[in-house]
Amino acid sequence: MENKTQNRFYRADPPSQKTFPISSAGYPLIYAGGFVTLVFALLGWRFFAITGLLATAFICFFFRDPDRMTPEKAGVVTSPADGKVVSVGKVDTNPFIPGICLKIGVFMSLFDVHVNRIPVTGVIQRISYLPGKFFPANREQASVGNEHNALVLETEQQQVICFVQIAGIVARRIICHVQEGEAVRRGQRFGLICFGSRLDVYLPPNTTPNVRVGDRVKSGVSILGYLQD
Repeated sequence: MENKTQNRFYRADPPSQKTFPISSAGYPLIYAGGFVTLVFALLGWRFFAITGLLATAFICFFFRDPDRMTPEKAGVVTSPADGKVVSVGKVDTNPFIPGICLKIGVFMSLFDVHVNRIPVTGVIQRISYLPGKFFPANREQASVGNEHNALVLETEQQQVICFVQIAGIVARRIICHVQEGEAVRRGQRFGLICFGSRLDVYLPPNTTPNVRVGDRVKSGVSILGYLQD
């Protein structure tokens, strides 16, 4: 493992001006929860008011969007999601990019930050959304069977990678803010999946992995692997 004290870091996005940053996607649910809680309180329904308050607080917690510092070193692939590494290994084929790839899967529980970040600097070549089923996201069958949104990116060195937002058994909404042809930077926010999900990353087969199954990773910070020239 690399000594992190030798790395330099940068902010891919402007720092938030808020003490507790929240993703904009969460505000409609937060406002709705707060309104319902207020109605229960005005009606004197204490139990429902407390329940509503706790639910609203959890929604705020779920949609938290902390600032992150991203490693500056060339060739690194950072995690696109917070969570637990559930797969690391080569696959002969996949539906997204041709040829053998190193596949790394990260599972996000309800308690992880769900804002997704770009793993490698480059240009978005293709975005493909496909509806599907809702298997538990920590299972391998979720990789291609579940509803997903695949983003194919080409680096300045003409290396092609793919990262896939995958809905889970609870998740029913995939959000993606970037577009085809857009230049993006490693660590930049690009989307979110609501309420439990998974991110798979497909890398060139000669990529050196830097994580193992069971490792905990943070989006935009943890290094999944190193691209080779």
